[in-house]
Amino acid sequence: MRFRVIARSLVAAAALAVAATAVASPAQAASATATFSKVGDWGSGFEGRYTIKNDSGAALSSWKVEFDLPTGINVGSFWDATLTKSGQHFTFSNVGWNGSVPAGGSVTFGFLGTPGGANSLPLNCKLNGADCGGGSSETVPGKPGALTATGGRNGIALSWGAASGTVTGYKVYEGTTLRATVTGTSTVISGLGDCEPHTYTVVAYNAAGEGAKSDPASATTNNCTNGLPNKVGGLTATGGANGVALSWTDVTGPISGYKVYEGTTLKATVTGTSTTISGLGDCELHTYTVAAYNPAGEGPKSDPAGATTTGCTTTPLPKHFLTGYWHNFDNPAVELKLASVPREYDLVAVSFGEASSTAGEVVFGIDPGLSTSLGGYTDAQFKADVQTLHSRGQKVILSVGGEKGRVQVASAAAATKFADTVYALMQNYGFDGVDIDLENGLNSTYMGQALRSLRAKAGAGLIITMAPQTIDMQSTGAEYFKLALNIKDILTVVHTQYYNSGSMLGCDKMAAYSQGTVNFMTALACIQTENGLRPDQVALGLPAGPGAAGGGIVAPSLVNQALTCLATKTNCGSFVPPNAYPGIRGAMTWSINWDASNNWNFSKTVKPHLATLP
Repeated sequence: MRFRVIARSLVAAAALAVAATAVASPAQAASATATFSKVGDWGSGFEGRYTIKNDSGAALSSWKVEFDLPTGINVGSFWDATLTKSGQHFTFSNVGWNGSVPAGGSVTFGFLGTPGGANSLPLNCKLNGADCGGGSSETVPGKPGALTATGGRNGIALSWGAASGTVTGYKVYEGTTLRATVTGTSTVISGLGDCEPHTYTVVAYNAAGEGAKSDPASATTNNCTNGLPNKVGGLTATGGANGVALSWTDVTGPISGYKVYEGTTLKATVTGTSTTISGLGDCELHTYTVAAYNPAGEGPKSDPAGATTTGCTTTPLPKHFLTGYWHNFDNPAVELKLASVPREYDLVAVSFGEASSTAGEVVFGIDPGLSTSLGGYTDAQFKADVQTLHSRGQKVILSVGGEKGRVQVASAAAATKFADTVYALMQNYGFDGVDIDLENGLNSTYMGQALRSLRAKAGAGLIITMAPQTIDMQSTGAEYFKLALNIKDILTVVHTQYYNSGSMLGCDKMAAYSQGTVNFMTALACIQTENGLRPDQVALGLPAGPGAAGGGIVAPSLVNQALTCLATKTNCGSFVPPNAYPGIRGAMTWSINWDASNNWNFSKTVKPHLATLP
């Protein structure tokens, strides 16, 4: 959902009973090209992307890219184009909003194909009838070879084996933070402190994207010669009933034990690598550090880790409520600290929790660029802001995925990792639940398993929301719709994104309604209410105003009209739902930051209207 400028078109008639029509195009200028790249390949499928670049001296008014795929390779979902297919010949044409390509400009479209592998590459590409030129079948590089790390004075030297395939360079990560970009197979991370442990991974990249990360390697910087222990690493904190459980990595070398601090206050002295700080109050956030000691004194303190004790009072969400997404990144919208979110928002979805190199794992931290824009916004301040929103009666959940999200839950092991890591983030930051906003690769079976496991850990107060695109909720056979029905007993709400989609069928199957209209919102919401979801599990997701989306922006007053129509069967457009749904849950907007950029018009208009619904 990040910046949400991707538009999804109608799929082929066999899937949605809507025929996509190819656009007739003029002869293509010789200097225009269509370049293919494989963004990702996970064996059972792949994501492909074409970039159409217009290097001619005149604007293009439309475009059409056609190619063949080998026998057995097929296209599933796609975006930013329409599709027609004849056997293994696929033709993608522009949608209304991206047909015009100025001289020197470019546009992209993409698709998901199955299966993946080395043979899953387009052949015989034509751009408006001419050879695509510049076409590339480049795939992401392989995994780098064994990574080694050697500590030195204020730095750590890294070296690794070359990755297979075409390699532009290598990126060095510490956790999810990029530390270096190099073209060779070695580098030195400098500017580190004395006697500090650090762990790194390396990934190769090219024009198609990043490959798989290397196995991690760790080392400790020099200058531990004063006899003090090394810095403690790997500290984790888990909140419980009136206590916080802590664990950390054992320090090498002679030590007598460990000291646990909260701020500068010594809370415990232990000889092992774990302890529980008990006697705490309900729903309290506590942050700790740990230092190893020996007769020479204490070593450096660990990085801090915090958690919230259980016993938080859970206030149910209102019968009709407003949800908004908060940006953990910079873009043209207004940057906001979490505590600046107005009270009109009952539920705040923090976007986004990201993927790591481990399947199913979700990680989160305040984005460095956002932190800088806000004058040094820290994780600790963010956690305090979560508690501030709780004190106002607002809920805060972690949204997983987004447009660029690559979280994959496609196995039992990945489902377990997803549940474990999301629950740990809930404990650490105080999140009340999770929002599923995956725009590719959703597996309803294993994601359902992950969410049920998370519910078992977090309890009945867990909030589970979903933010599918319109195309994902057209049919009960789609993975998103299957997931919603499979977890209906624990699902809070589905706030479908009624934008960036072009025209779509409604529940009457009579017409493809145009986005940005009351008919579009009501006819598409009706698909969910008439096919298994309770009305209180259905909400309308719309952009907050200009800049927030590429299409489907509506006046907030039309959102109010659509809600009234669904709740009462009055004040509708030409489409009238077959039933009234007084329990319709409310509205969502992308995003709070874009709402701020548009003078809070969305929240100030929609939130008061929710109170008028039955």
